[in-house]
Amino acid sequence: MEEKLSSEVSLGIPTVKKPRELIRPRKKTRQIKVGSVLVGGDAPVSVQSMTTTKTHEIGPTLQQIAELTAAGCDIVRVACPRQEDADALSVIAKQSNIPVIADIHFQPKYVFAAIKGGCAAVRVNPGNIRKFDDQVKDICQAASDYGCSLRIGVNAGSLDPRLLKKYGKATPEALVESAVWEASLFEEHGFHDFKISVKHHDPVTMVRAYELLSEQGDWPLHLGVTEAGPAFQGTIKSATAFGALLSRGIGDTIRVSLSAPPVEEVKVGIEILQSLGLRERTLEIVSCPSCGRAQVDVYKLAEDVTEGLKDLKVPLRVAVMGCVVNGPGEAREADLGCASGNGKGQIFIKGEVVATVPEDQIVPTLIEKANELAEKMGLEAGSGEVEVLA
Repeated sequence: MEEKLSSEVSLGIPTVKKPRELIRPRKKTRQIKVGSVLVGGDAPVSVQSMTTTKTHEIGPTLQQIAELTAAGCDIVRVACPRQEDADALSVIAKQSNIPVIADIHFQPKYVFAAIKGGCAAVRVNPGNIRKFDDQVKDICQAASDYGCSLRIGVNAGSLDPRLLKKYGKATPEALVESAVWEASLFEEHGFHDFKISVKHHDPVTMVRAYELLSEQGDWPLHLGVTEAGPAFQGTIKSATAFGALLSRGIGDTIRVSLSAPPVEEVKVGIEILQSLGLRERTLEIVSCPSCGRAQVDVYKLAEDVTEGLKDLKVPLRVAVMGCVVNGPGEAREADLGCASGNGKGQIFIKGEVVATVPEDQIVPTLIEKANELAEKMGLEAGSGEVEVLA
């Protein structure tokens, strides 16, 4: 069997990867820098998250940032509601391996502390910051001097009272008017290193707001459904809204806001981008839905295979199928697959049957073959090793 796998079965792995075709090309926006990460223009869509620790507790905050970095987070935001948080920013920004954004509300002085403390960017909420408009010039100067970019973060829950009075509630038009007005304050001082977000808890309102904002300028846009909810609900709302916008070429960076550990936000964000072809896919599990045709416990098979391969970081498509209707076809289309039934499973590699194993050996066989394929893919790509996390 091993001889057949290594010498007879063509893995069909291309030496040059072709980019996946997008639903619609990305809109060309102005490019800015958030530390080492480019945002906008032709830069990849980046994934952000936010720490849940007290920022002045430096050790736990850096630990959480390290966990987010390991999960694939590109940019991290930290809260800065108090002076002790502002005092900790310089240490955190220096020791973090990914760019740090300071999240500022109410106190303009913390904006300057974050800029001078070495943060890659500062998020300012115009609806919350007191005496903000008359300090824009000084903020622009400080940000320019220190190479710090900004995010104008407009939120439905903290919209300027004047706009709430004008529109009656946080409509898409109200969110966009707030964002465009604040952008103009920076631009009149010649400062353009900022991105904009117009977040709302309702995906329909949020999508419309970003569509309107995208039509009015070339600002890089940070997408988010604010207060999206618990993990399941928030994932659905975020995927719906981000999919609608990113498929139209709108959006340069995203944050999935979940009432869940921040690493889960990163996982969901990466999966959304991979599903849309905006980030190279790593492991993909294709498995049957609930169906009376299944002759094995597909739920259990899929869960066990997913768990066994969770640390594999190669573009491998694995099909775990449980019936004779779609099973063989899906298994043949995948890099690695199984078609299960009658107490056994046929194992496919690149369309070729390489083994037939008892049902209790399907999972260990798939895991074994997946690791063999991963190693071979790494060697054929010229890396000499495969990226597998221990």
